[in-house]
Amino acid sequence: MSISPSLSEPLIGDLTEVAHALADAAGEAILPYFRTAQMQTENKLEGGFDPVTIADRAAERAMRAVLAHRRPGDAILGEEEGHSPGTSGLTWVLDPIDGTRGFISGTPTWGVLIAVGGADGPQIGVIDQPYIGERFIGTPHGVWLHRNGQVQPLRTREPRPLAQATVFTTFPEVGTAQEGAAFAAVARQAMLTRYGMDCYAYALVASGQVDLVIEAGLNAYDIQGPLALVQAAGGIVTDWDGGPAHAGGRAIAAANPQIHAEALAILRREMRG
Repeated sequence: MSISPSLSEPLIGDLTEVAHALADAAGEAILPYFRTAQMQTENKLEGGFDPVTIADRAAERAMRAVLAHRRPGDAILGEEEGHSPGTSGLTWVLDPIDGTRGFISGTPTWGVLIAVGGADGPQIGVIDQPYIGERFIGTPHGVWLHRNGQVQPLRTREPRPLAQATVFTTFPEVGTAQEGAAFAAVARQAMLTRYGMDCYAYALVASGQVDLVIEAGLNAYDIQGPLALVQAAGGIVTDWDGGPAHAGGRAIAAANPQIHAEALAILRREMRG
């Protein structure tokens, strides 16, 4: 994968249109299965539970078909079908259903994740929740929520102390025992801690509703869409060492640099200890 080409205004416009088309195609493939008896689930993880559904696979196939028609020179990294090489220097990173455990439980907190960029990270990102009709899209020009035919610009929250902050993570155990302890140290300092929102928590950061999402054990397709969205809204996303997070692993998404620095200092201290 090469370094991202410069995104001209026409290219930003084209990529944004394609991102919308991908989200449309994924939603059309997924919704016929949500909360129905037709949904088939398999476990991808021996010795644990990592579900994949017929809807995951149908959605990724639908998105890949759009890209084959609209952007055939771009590479693709998808959760279900892996990596397909390209020639343009751009890679689409696709998670057809982020939050499959929530999906099979009937909760509307899963989402379609879409990102596009180069080796240095995504520049356009989407979190789409087709069941409730909310699409969050971030580009170099900002972040917008598309809902009920309306388009609303979004920004992250203004700085506030961690003691006044709301913190999210998906799983209470977070990752390893040490990673869980590090998260707990941040959570003890926060005003409110919530769990289980999957990608939707990152949309709440971009919307100015919450302050932090802290996670571990992520893949590139879990974080790239949310990363582009949060950063376009004025936030900051890094790994737990303050470095790039687009390859996955541990990630902290913060509404602003101030609260990022406060939470990051705690994570670093706990991980060193």
